[in-house]
Amino acid sequence: MKRRAFLKTAILSGAAAALLPSTVFAEPKSKNKMQMYYELRRYSLTNADQQRLVEDYFEKAAIPALNRQGIKNVGVFTELQPSGQSTLVALIPYQSLQQFETINTKLNQDKAYGAAGADYLSAPASKPAYQRIESSLLKAFTGMPGIELPAKGNRIFELRRYEHASEAAGAKKREMFNDAGEIDIFRRLDFKPVFFAETIIGEARPNLIYMVTFDDMAAHDQHWKTFGADAEWKKISSIPEYADSKLVSKITKIFLQPTKYSQI
Repeated sequence: MKRRAFLKTAILSGAAAALLPSTVFAEPKSKNKMQMYYELRRYSLTNADQQRLVEDYFEKAAIPALNRQGIKNVGVFTELQPSGQSTLVALIPYQSLQQFETINTKLNQDKAYGAAGADYLSAPASKPAYQRIESSLLKAFTGMPGIELPAKGNRIFELRRYEHASEAAGAKKREMFNDAGEIDIFRRLDFKPVFFAETIIGEARPNLIYMVTFDDMAAHDQHWKTFGADAEWKKISSIPEYADSKLVSKITKIFLQPTKYSQI
């Protein structure tokens, strides 16, 4: 009897579940997208041979292997107007810290990667592939949790770093971007932002870094002129707690152009 009662209850419960809206049983969805992590690398190079070697590595080995691991939209850039041998800048996006932590192990297990990147990976000390790599780990802003790709075509990119006098100043500047509407202004004025992020490991901390893109230098100049005159920007920047003199101690910028194989 007890077994028949149990089966009857189970059948009725299953039928009720089938009649009720699926949302009753669905897992609640988070309103916020996961923030991505970015590795920003800068390769110091001494000559054209090193640049060719590093570029060949990214084009033929690193980017294909990263894509096989589900890491998309890898950007590789050279300086727009280098004073000497160009620095090479790479932007590698990760869905999580775990993906960042495990990627080198996975690449080392990828035989196609090892074969395609052999000249770079096994470059001798007497003829290194590069002078040095400076690498930073960034965390995407809540207001722009992932990379946004601009339209394909001839473009220039501006990579900007805002250094802060303190961690508190950095947090306030991020609040200005995420909550006070500064990212929205960039979008509305058609800066086509690629990413905004906080440097969590790297040089010159505390700082934030972001990338915007333009058709050319003339468009760059006009966009920033429009930004400075924008009524909403003037309103936000006039709030005493958001004054740049309190939040930003140094601005560094570099103009870049994408390589032919860059995915950004």
